[in-house]
Parts: sequence; C-alpha cells; structure tokens
Amino acid sequence: MRIRQEREADYPEIYRLVKEAFATAEHADGHEQDLVEALRKGPAYLPELALVAEEDGRLAGHILLTRASVGGDPVLVLAPLSVRPAFQRQGVGTALMREAHRIARVLGYDYILVLGSEHYYPRVGYRPAEELGVTVPAGFPSANFMALRLQEEAEPLRGEVVYPPEFGL
Repeated sequence: MRIRQEREADYPEIYRLVKEAFATAEHADGHEQDLVEALRKGPAYLPELALVAEEDGRLAGHILLTRASVGGDPVLVLAPLSVRPAFQRQGVGTALMREAHRIARVLGYDYILVLGSEHYYPRVGYRPAEELGVTVPAGFPSANFMALRLQEEAEPLRGEVVYPPEFGL
C-alpha cells in the first residue's frame, strides 16, 4: 500500500470512494463526499493533509484534515476518513491516520479533533476531547467527540470548537 497526497485527477474517484465507504456506515448523513468537495474549495483546506491510500493502482482509502480552532487556538479536524468496503479491516484507515498525524506534527499542529467511533479512534491515541479542555459541541455525544495531542509540549486547549463553515455547524 502506498499513501500519497491527493491530486486533482483523483477527485472523481475520491468522490465515489467516500460515497461508497459511507453508504452502509452506521453514522452517516449521505453527504460526506460533498463535504470533501466543499472543504477543498475553502480556506481551511490543507493539500498536505488530504491523503489517499493506493493498493494495486486503485484508491483504497482517503483522509482529510482541515483547519479549525478551539478558543482561538489553531487545531485540525479529521473528517472524513473513508475506506472502500473491499479494503476495510485491513489497516488502511489506521495507516492513513498515522501518516496524517506524522505530517500534521511536522507542520507544527498541536491537536486533531474527530467526531467518530469511540471504539475505533482510541486505538491510535484519541481520547475524549473534554479531557483536553475542549467544550463538546451541543448535540455531539461526548464519548464520540475526541482529540489527539500531537505535540508533547502543546498548551492545553480551552473553549469551543469553531469548524470551517463548510461543516454547517
């Protein structure tokens, strides 16, 4: 498996991949692929943190981290992480997250936030965001709203999350 930055030529296949990945997901609104396209066009988009996993020349997964803030401090939000059903439970999502985390550290980011499975994300170090000083947004289950500290010396977070407007929150 090879992980690399997404390219414009990948966009149609990424759209299909995200749609396919979320078609049977327990918690999905059916518009995750549209969110990816909208985020790419906005100021929160970071091309270095839009990654794909390739397996035998085919896209197996995609991850997108974009800029947000907590109490005025910059953070990243992970949304979405998508793995084609044929490639799920094979480590593709974990590999994408680890590479995205590595790049985010190099870029100097301190934290990543995610709204997701409380069983999946803790395997790579995420923990409840409120333990790190983040106010859980209204309507978000606290067990599913998590954060990952990327830098040991990172100052504690305090406050509410401000998502990019493309999230509609």
